[in-house]
Amino acid sequence: MSHLLAVGLGYSAERVAAALAGQGWIVTGSCRRPEGMARIRALGHRAIAFDGSAPAAGMRAAIAEATHLLVSAAPGDTGDPLLRRHGDDIRSASRLRWIGYLSTVGVYGDHQGAWVDEATPPTPVSERGQRRVEAERRWLELIRLPDRTVQVFRLAGIYGPGRNQLEQLRRGEAKRIVKPGQVFNRIHVDDIAGAVLAGIQHAEASGIFNVADDLPAPPDKVVAYAAGLLGCPAPPAEPFETAALSPMARSFYGEVKRVSNSRLKRELGWQPRYPTYREGLAALVET
Repeated sequence: MSHLLAVGLGYSAERVAAALAGQGWIVTGSCRRPEGMARIRALGHRAIAFDGSAPAAGMRAAIAEATHLLVSAAPGDTGDPLLRRHGDDIRSASRLRWIGYLSTVGVYGDHQGAWVDEATPPTPVSERGQRRVEAERRWLELIRLPDRTVQVFRLAGIYGPGRNQLEQLRRGEAKRIVKPGQVFNRIHVDDIAGAVLAGIQHAEASGIFNVADDLPAPPDKVVAYAAGLLGCPAPPAEPFETAALSPMARSFYGEVKRVSNSRLKRELGWQPRYPTYREGLAALVET
């Protein structure tokens, strides 16, 4: 029987786990905190504790049982926590056939609005991005093992139920930041799940895949569109230079690129349910 081990079973991985559990798969999810463990069990999955600080007996056993491994836990100062603590267990796992790693398009850095694809060399501008590049490299090394597929999914800005501009507008927290020339790609959480499921179905294809929508767009236009869907006024435009933003939020505006999803469509047969933010936000209004 197929068995998915999802390390860091959070917002995106939950969608994948639900789809596979619906097909009869066994799903084991890990989380750092007790409340996360309770949430995983409430979803009907097995749960194990793993915070990356030390090897865990439950994790070692789960790796030995798993046929598929999905990793969404972010690397820390000392690198990827799962590889650091259980790398040897993963290399020797005889049942493990497929590994998926959820990364970010932030590894590309700034390209001044030009298009990037999987052949574009990563040039991350933040330490966070540099850690991701190194984690990707270490996971991709496992392709050399016999009968082992490794797929790295570089995700654009994630939105979906509970995490979107509509919710921000309802809470009165939305900002309409204007920076000329700025565009972002986005991706609905259900389309992330679709990409991962397509990867599992096409396990002959190892490597890196961008998971992004078809329309990189200015963030202020997305907020204005969401306001129109709700029939409420859009927040006033704020120049980027004077906007009150956290250091992390401000760092995102320092990177401008357009992310191609052509390889994902061509090699894994993926087609987004929500090709642009317009379809995605409209569906969220309806639900």
